[in-house]
Amino acid sequence: MSFVPPGTGWPGDPATADTPVAHDPEDVRRLAAAGRTLAELTAAQSVCRACPRLVEWREEVAEVKRRAFADETYWGRPVAGWGDDQPRVLLVGLAPAAHGGNRTGRIFTGDRSGDWLFASLYRAGLAVQETSTRADDGQRLIGARMVASVRCAPPANKPTPEERATCFPWLSRELTLTAPSVRVVVALGGFAWQAMWPALKDAGYTLPRVRPPFGHGIEVQVSYGPAPVTLMGCYHPSQQNTFTGRVTAQMLDDVFVRARALGV
Repeated sequence: MSFVPPGTGWPGDPATADTPVAHDPEDVRRLAAAGRTLAELTAAQSVCRACPRLVEWREEVAEVKRRAFADETYWGRPVAGWGDDQPRVLLVGLAPAAHGGNRTGRIFTGDRSGDWLFASLYRAGLAVQETSTRADDGQRLIGARMVASVRCAPPANKPTPEERATCFPWLSRELTLTAPSVRVVVALGGFAWQAMWPALKDAGYTLPRVRPPFGHGIEVQVSYGPAPVTLMGCYHPSQQNTFTGRVTAQMLDDVFVRARALGV
């Protein structure tokens, strides 16, 4: 089997053998809407099979593996949101990495982008450890939560418009369930910036009529009911960005220190 069956003991697995499985976009909409708690929602997210191309790819990667991880068992399933259930700071990414989250079962865990991200979150006081390599490594977010706009690792890191639309209800519902506590939303990269706006609107946030363009360090004031919320942009700590110097450790620290201060 090229994925971890739900309820078989993987650390942090939110699902059981009885968790309902979405097989098409309508199932996703129905199950996302039925998620009354984050526990129910993340369980359903983690067993979704609604996008045939993504299911085939994530399971093929889990079977073939990368040489460096040839002796490891890959998660091979959708990667659910994780972190604080009542976060003040919400981090939105694009999708799990094929040999990162698709291997470890936790977004940004076990890949080079995560090395940069968790080190910065630790320095900013939003994580208890400066590294995160596997699901049972003791990492914990402090007043923060991570979600992905697409929950499965896509080929070439490029989900199709149809796949993004199918996954949208998972993101929207997670934003709805966390909205009462969230004061800062940080989009990691331009794709996450584009994806989070319609999801925030669907979750009940009041947004400006004109959507500002993405930029590193940009701040936009919105609201959820009477509560002010700040949307922030942050360049994605991808290897392309970190190798070229487009993203530095100080740039990440500036964003997350600011996010933590705003979220208090």
